[in-house]
Amino acid sequence: MIKILYEDNHLLGVEKPVNMPVNSDDSGDPDLLSACKAYLKETYHKPGNVYLGLVHRLDRPVGGAMIFARTSKAASRLSDNVRTHAMKKTYLAVLDGIPDPLQGELTDYLVKDRKTNMVSVTDEAHGKRSALSYETLAVNDGKALVRIRLETGRSHQIRVQFASRGTPLCYDQRYNPAPGQGQIALWSYQLEFPHPVTKEPVCLISRPPEDGAWAAFKEQYDNL
Repeated sequence: MIKILYEDNHLLGVEKPVNMPVNSDDSGDPDLLSACKAYLKETYHKPGNVYLGLVHRLDRPVGGAMIFARTSKAASRLSDNVRTHAMKKTYLAVLDGIPDPLQGELTDYLVKDRKTNMVSVTDEAHGKRSALSYETLAVNDGKALVRIRLETGRSHQIRVQFASRGTPLCYDQRYNPAPGQGQIALWSYQLEFPHPVTKEPVCLISRPPEDGAWAAFKEQYDNL
């Protein structure tokens, strides 16, 4: 059962489960978009196909807040919000290491290898500008809980930018050279944006789980 965070005639906000693809892929595994359409179809007894617009994504292993559009008008306006950075995205992550400085801004140029689905830091001429700001909320046993605000939304951006500075995300099987066994500690914590119809502010919050790398920091993120 998908956890609903926000719902009206124009929007559906949900908590994406970890390891669930956002939409159908070659794996054939159940995907979030189809699950949300099935929820709407059953809840509102809708005949035929259900429209649901996908306006942003999360990596498959990452969980947390996502917003879908229930009308094409809402989808268009939300997409504009994403493009113009009017949709504010905040993440929580546990780093395998302690960032220096404890808060700041990271700017890199990233390029993606389509064959390997890996992203790396390159120069300005060959990559896309990728920027975020972060602050360290707590440190425990050589690991750090950080709050991250994205300025851009590049593929694997958070994972690559921190890994390139020697503080990869805990249990990141792609970019942590010694990941260990566990679920990657990256979570879509908060989405803020103007409602596509009423223009009133909408804020979705999804709290990380209480196990794995998160267990040592539950008190800190519960008090945000």
